[in-house]
Amino acid sequence: MANKIFDRDTLLDLTVNMVPLFIMAFFIVAFAVVTPFGVDPLASSLQFGLVAVPFVLLAILTYFAGRAVAGSEMTGELYLPGQAGVEGAKPLGEDGELMNQFDEDEEPEAAVEGEADTDDAASEDEA
Repeated sequence: MANKIFDRDTLLDLTVNMVPLFIMAFFIVAFAVVTPFGVDPLASSLQFGLVAVPFVLLAILTYFAGRAVAGSEMTGELYLPGQAGVEGAKPLGEDGELMNQFDEDEEPEAAVEGEADTDDAASEDEA
């Protein structure tokens, strides 16, 4: 199997740039097929230049952004969505499971401050 640069998730990230590329491609084709402003060489070259140059630059930017995203996913630590900037977030392991979610000696904290474990509260009431 060939080594793919962009996987499915990377392509989903790049759709943000694909939509403007399709819109600009539509206008390039539309201005080539229908000439609403006539065939003046200066006006036509400016018209195509103002649409084609950003199209090419955005296509190049999209390619390099995709390579950067794909490269960081292969070499960097992976986090759950939205957790990369959260203090104390744990990276995902090789198989997608959380690595060292809790230390062996450490008990997980309650979800809400002041919330006690129901088993502990029941045992205190009995005593």
